[in-house]
Amino acid sequence: MLLALAALGIAVRAAAAGAAPEPDRWEADIRAFEERDRAAPPPRDAVLFVGSSSIRLWDLPRSFPGLPAINRGFGGSCVSDSVRFVPRIVLPYAPAVIVLYAGDNDITAGKAPEAVRDDYRAFVEAVHERLPATRIVYIAIKPSIQRWKLIGAMRAANALIEAAAAADPRLAFVNLEPAMLGADGIPRRELFAADGLHLSAEGYALWAALLAPHLRLPGAETRLAANPWAIE
Repeated sequence: MLLALAALGIAVRAAAAGAAPEPDRWEADIRAFEERDRAAPPPRDAVLFVGSSSIRLWDLPRSFPGLPAINRGFGGSCVSDSVRFVPRIVLPYAPAVIVLYAGDNDITAGKAPEAVRDDYRAFVEAVHERLPATRIVYIAIKPSIQRWKLIGAMRAANALIEAAAAADPRLAFVNLEPAMLGADGIPRRELFAADGLHLSAEGYALWAALLAPHLRLPGAETRLAANPWAIE
């Protein structure tokens, strides 16, 4: 009986903390990225997009023609999953810029806003320990129709991450919420796919417009003369 109660207590505490998904869940995805890299090595000094399904489903060549971009999104993941796989899907590319979108699933799983912020800090530390010059752009947790009831916790996490990013000039925070809400104060339907969670083509076009100012690469005017996102 005592053992059963102890086990129950551990389970309750884990649920309350909102434990992140088991990282081994993503092993097949990560190995697929590694196999792809061996077959066709991606460019260095590129823009690396990493995070959950909003990254995975993004047609980057369509949104950013000419931008040297690498997509390493794996759907359903949390910020802590991206931290876990930094050595395998971040460091090998030595990117000039990293675009990170994750946190949506974290809040849905019950993680506290402070825990999401701490995972973001862990991601930054893991990257900058080996790549101190790399800029990291965090896309704020998006307001969505399906998860609108969680907007309070999402806003709290965004505010904490924005404050953390403000302390380092190598970090940027892209606030999506004002542009994604309509005059009625709720998410704009046209920005979402039928599930009310993932983005539509119009939603990705909006994200691209908000993100573009952060993707100008130093030295790109000579290295990537045809790149419309090159530094001016």
